[in-house]
Amino acid sequence: FDDMLNRSVPFYIEIQRMITEMVNDFAVDGSSIYDLGCSTGTTLVNIASQVKKDVKLIGIDNSDEMLKRCKEKLNERGVTKNLELQKVDLNQGITISNASVVVMILTLQFVRPLYRNALVKSIYQGMNRDGCLILVEKVLGESPMLNRLFIKYYYALKKRRGYSNLEITQKREALENVLIPYKLLENRKMLKKAGFREIDVFFKWHNFCGIVAIK
Repeated sequence: FDDMLNRSVPFYIEIQRMITEMVNDFAVDGSSIYDLGCSTGTTLVNIASQVKKDVKLIGIDNSDEMLKRCKEKLNERGVTKNLELQKVDLNQGITISNASVVVMILTLQFVRPLYRNALVKSIYQGMNRDGCLILVEKVLGESPMLNRLFIKYYYALKKRRGYSNLEITQKREALENVLIPYKLLENRKMLKKAGFREIDVFFKWHNFCGIVAIK
């Protein structure tokens, strides 16, 4: 899974570094840092090793297998204190509390659109003032023509990284109607509607986007 992310997500290692950098600035002693859709725990490991604050790390995923691998990875790195892993289906909502930072890397796009506004609102409500939501998403282009080009460039990147045409097609079909991206503007509007006062883009590569929102 980790290898797949490195090969499938443009600048994945740099995105991770950027996220850790921001978490370091927004983390507050005595607060919690949430990773919603923590998968195998890469982000949690990076935060635990780089962020020198007294914080509780909370990893959320809806897959038992991912949470098992996440726990193993954290144990291998000696991350056992101030750690909590929970199995949650984000479509059913989540309770966030005392959060200085919430991270969602390629997660919100898998939440059904019907539930997204409510989820983002509940994240906002559970965050402390000046808390930070870090969101990385696949996005649709504003223009259909450019959107098609961005997707073409993305598939070209996957081919450069060793994926065959068949693998690319199978992945696309598997994600159809499961991964539902919004336009960047739609994501910004959703964050604004939830109450976030400052919203900006910290990363953009064709149809991949990193957004930071401050409460």
